[in-house]
Amino acid sequence: MLDLLPTDGKVSKGAMYIDGAWRHATDRPLIEVENPANEETIATIPEGTSDDALEALAAAHRAQPTWAVLPAIERGRLVAKLADAVAANAERLATIITMEQGKPISQARGEVGAVETFLRYAVSHARSISGDVQRSDSTNEEIHLRRHPYGVVVGLTSWNYPAALVTRKLGPALVTGNTFVLLAHEITPLSGLEIARLAHEVGIPKGIFNVVTGRGRVVGQAMVESPLTGLVTMTGSTRAGREIYRAGADTLKVLRLELGGKAPFIVMEDADIDKAVAAAVTARFTNCGQICTCNERMYLHRDIADEFLDKFVRATKALSIGDPMKDSDIGPKVSGVEVEKVKEIVDRNVSEGAEVLLEGGPLNEGQYAKGHWYAPSVLSVASNAAPLMQEEVFGPVVAALRVDSFEEAIAHANDTEFGLSAFLFTNDIKRMMRAPYELKFGEIYFNRANGESVQGFHTGWGHSGLGGEDGKYGFDGYLRKQTTYVNWG
Repeated sequence: MLDLLPTDGKVSKGAMYIDGAWRHATDRPLIEVENPANEETIATIPEGTSDDALEALAAAHRAQPTWAVLPAIERGRLVAKLADAVAANAERLATIITMEQGKPISQARGEVGAVETFLRYAVSHARSISGDVQRSDSTNEEIHLRRHPYGVVVGLTSWNYPAALVTRKLGPALVTGNTFVLLAHEITPLSGLEIARLAHEVGIPKGIFNVVTGRGRVVGQAMVESPLTGLVTMTGSTRAGREIYRAGADTLKVLRLELGGKAPFIVMEDADIDKAVAAAVTARFTNCGQICTCNERMYLHRDIADEFLDKFVRATKALSIGDPMKDSDIGPKVSGVEVEKVKEIVDRNVSEGAEVLLEGGPLNEGQYAKGHWYAPSVLSVASNAAPLMQEEVFGPVVAALRVDSFEEAIAHANDTEFGLSAFLFTNDIKRMMRAPYELKFGEIYFNRANGESVQGFHTGWGHSGLGGEDGKYGFDGYLRKQTTYVNWG
């Protein structure tokens, strides 16, 4: 058994999972996996090559026809066994997530719950794959519309939810008759490999689910460019999405891209302020602010701005920062590079005149001497052109801008290239009814924090992506349509 659970003093050795077998590193370079809470190496993984990518795709391509002819309910039964295995190994998987990604253990347990939920929801759709029959314009003819799998699906996932993002894609891909090749993110590869271990143990046939480790610009590019790949589903940055878009152009690749976000958090003068503050804190600082639907910028009606900010700053100060295995509120950032990115954008805003309401920043002394720690920062800006109102932060920092009206808040919220998620706090039903028509975002939260339901549809507009995940629409995205004209005249 591949043992990916890091323990004190032990560096685990990961391997790629291709065609039902573990491929350990021999003479190839290794990538070290770091615990962001203490900077210790907890595992090594092989640095995959384009040849590894093509081998995994070939295995998936060979296995797919046999998998596709199985009744969907049979495919679903195997996916359900994987969900059972996840539930049985929940604490082990949560520990792996926390040790490689840094989120507090309670949040990692929540992620494992999502891993299981995504799989079970996909299974529930096994009997819902349907087509349509229409009468033709011609005599003695019917038009039959059918849905078919794409073949080989490539999954490219981000490091912020290294397990949930895998099964969000894997479940519907397998139930619809596709095979799946995952590029496990090099910062957080252990979660995906652990899910592959469980899939192997429950008897998912060889070639159906493959995991390659390595770097995106080598392994990922080879996967996207390969003619064996039928569909690419990716969660990551807008920059990476553009690169994938270009890489898939020559083969006219079908893409599902969930990219960056810059969610506006609008609080109007009639809102429940305490409820809005609690949601704003949750929506900004969960997972150290490393969520694409996070509260990234706050637009506060001038009449309640001072009260809101006073309560928001006090609630933020009360958050604990520390060892994620001891379930603090905020764990470390995932890497030192990410800490520097956040520091740089805050420094630019301060130099341009932003008012610091809560001074946070990098922590590197005492209990924080090792690890990638960043204390929350809250700023107030005078213009929507401020960098913190325009550029994705992806960290425990947020800025606020006072507005005089609902219309001004909407205009500022839409003044962005992103269109993933937005928040609105108001008790005015007219504003609630207007907002979906006026806010240019794929997902809107009224009077609540973020967090999607599995039966919804998670989609971005603009530079936040193409396609989407979850629910019946996300499930259907793993199937292509075929039209047959049946003439019996």
